[in-house]
Amino acid sequence: MATIGVRDTPVRRVIHRAAELVRAELLCVAMALDGPELHGMWVGGHLEAFEVAADLSSRLNVVRVPQPFKRVLSMPAERYDDLWTAAKAMYKTEPVLADGGEVVIFAPHITEVSYTHGRLIDQVGYHVRDYFLGQWERFKDVPGAILAHSTHVKGSGTYDDVTCTERPRIQVTLATSIPEERCRRINLGYADYRAIDPAEWADQGGDELLVVRAAGEKLYRLDQSA
Repeated sequence: MATIGVRDTPVRRVIHRAAELVRAELLCVAMALDGPELHGMWVGGHLEAFEVAADLSSRLNVVRVPQPFKRVLSMPAERYDDLWTAAKAMYKTEPVLADGGEVVIFAPHITEVSYTHGRLIDQVGYHVRDYFLGQWERFKDVPGAILAHSTHVKGSGTYDDVTCTERPRIQVTLATSIPEERCRRINLGYADYRAIDPAEWADQGGDELLVVRAAGEKLYRLDQSA
């Protein structure tokens, strides 16, 4: 979570270094979009094209807020038809949640955890990263994509391997058409979407509640200069 929206990361350095090892001439095509609208396209060296595109993208696609919120109602678009694809509604709003806060993924149209990987996710559940690292022998044979998705949705937190206690930083609650029993089984919270009025949340607003429509399209981060 700490690397999303950050230009210079260890992973990005590995990608750039790998590109330097390719002997053939390389051209990088980098684009900056705001929704469906193209705002810029650069073709050139992989470093130069990436840098200018990332700079514009950070201005177009990152929403900076002055203080964290206690609760976020995150509403992914209907084209994300399972939690696997709608996961960005969590990890693109999580940075602006206060410790102990809650993100509610409001998506009545979602009926499935993952059409492709649901069986494995049902077995593993959603947990913080250290939950898996602290019990690696138990989870080492689970595909990395499953574990990564699990931690992206659950968010940051800690795991005490002495007491076997997991402590997520925030609460993740599904207000979808996924049954309550399944939500609990995969270690996520449940809320009845029929009891939630997004307009009411928006009216309450203030410094504690945030409503994000088309969630996942933009990254929310705290304004460090505020």
